[in-house]
Amino acid sequence: MTPLRLSPRLFATLIVFALGGTYLGAAEPTNAAEAAAKKAEENARIDAQYQAKKATLSPERQAWETLLEQNLGNAFYLPIHKRDFVKGTSTAWDFVADDPRLPRVLIIGDSVSRGYTLPVRAALAGRANVHRAPENCGPTANGLKKLDVWLGSGRWDIVTFNFGIHDRATPLADYTDRLERIVARLKATGAKLIWVATTPIPDDAAKKQTAASIAERNAAAATVMARHGIPTADLFAAVTPQLATLQNLNDVHFNAAGYDFLGRQVAAAIAAQLPAAK
Repeated sequence: MTPLRLSPRLFATLIVFALGGTYLGAAEPTNAAEAAAKKAEENARIDAQYQAKKATLSPERQAWETLLEQNLGNAFYLPIHKRDFVKGTSTAWDFVADDPRLPRVLIIGDSVSRGYTLPVRAALAGRANVHRAPENCGPTANGLKKLDVWLGSGRWDIVTFNFGIHDRATPLADYTDRLERIVARLKATGAKLIWVATTPIPDDAAKKQTAASIAERNAAAATVMARHGIPTADLFAAVTPQLATLQNLNDVHFNAAGYDFLGRQVAAAIAAQLPAAK
């Protein structure tokens, strides 16, 4: 006789029934469609809370939130931002109310720069108004498209900028040319510029990334910056000896201590360009 085979759900149902209870099923979604529906429902709930809270803000703060909605992207960063905003969690994309007595600083960069933005703000509290671009700035190609959006209409005293991890597959000639054009646009603002060298990444064949690609792009960028007399915050050199303790395993990102470390390096580079305290 062929043994009777029961699915885990049916087996659980029979056991609970035999004990006089009623099996209500697992709390988890039973299929992909149900999971998607639950996620959509949760996102709609968060969005409603977000919009309600946004409506209570000043016009300037509402304008900043609108800019984030237009640039963060619905797939990843915007939902995260909305949840954090609703909870009141401080993030890199907080609205910055400028102290008119202090210089204005803009951070341009990818998710690594997002990670060190709050530490930079903390380190320069009372010395500078530290803003960041309203998105993960991605590769140089995106920089050329979005630079005017990131710069906005205000005056900047210092701009720190980085492109590299998202350009790891960009041909070096194209990368160099785009950096030259980005530098030209940034110099036109009259701000002091600081190039932030790209941090190391691990070799990962599945993601088609190599550690060497970053060293090559840092070298190309160094040539561009030297030609324009732009100082560099060399995060690559600073963090490389401490990757084992500061960078997440097999990841381009860093742990909290790592971002604090990177933030201190960038803050020091900015501080060196600030006007002397009176």
